[in-house]
Amino acid sequence: MRVWIDADACPRAAKDQVIKFALKRKFEVVLVAGQSQVKPAFACVRLIVVPSGPDAADDYLVENATPGELVICSDVPLADRLVKKGVAALDPRGREFDERNMGERLAVRNLLTDLRDQGQMGGGQAAYGEKERQDFANALDRLLTRLSRA
Repeated sequence: MRVWIDADACPRAAKDQVIKFALKRKFEVVLVAGQSQVKPAFACVRLIVVPSGPDAADDYLVENATPGELVICSDVPLADRLVKKGVAALDPRGREFDERNMGERLAVRNLLTDLRDQGQMGGGQAAYGEKERQDFANALDRLLTRLSRA
């Protein structure tokens, strides 16, 4: 089992949670980033820094993650590409991406992007707090269990 993380956009608390699960369940974690990051000092964790460029980390994840693996990402278009490839995807707030919800998730993302571009809406997601961390841990546990049984 391998869990990939889109490391540039993933909250540290979510990365730490995945590593905690990896140490307990004995799987590999691969952090993929477009910029240099500090690699946690555990043998089960690898850091791959891709050449900078638009969507370079996303492209690397799509090219290298395989069905039966999990990618942690908050990027909806990236998740859509992964799901179409048969790779499980989970956002750091505990919401799973799948074939049933991708159309709606893409539509909402596009609508919010349009509203922000028109100045009718500001900001992004709310702060990442204890509730989000717990929702993520619960969803991660369920998804890892399901993937390990498949």
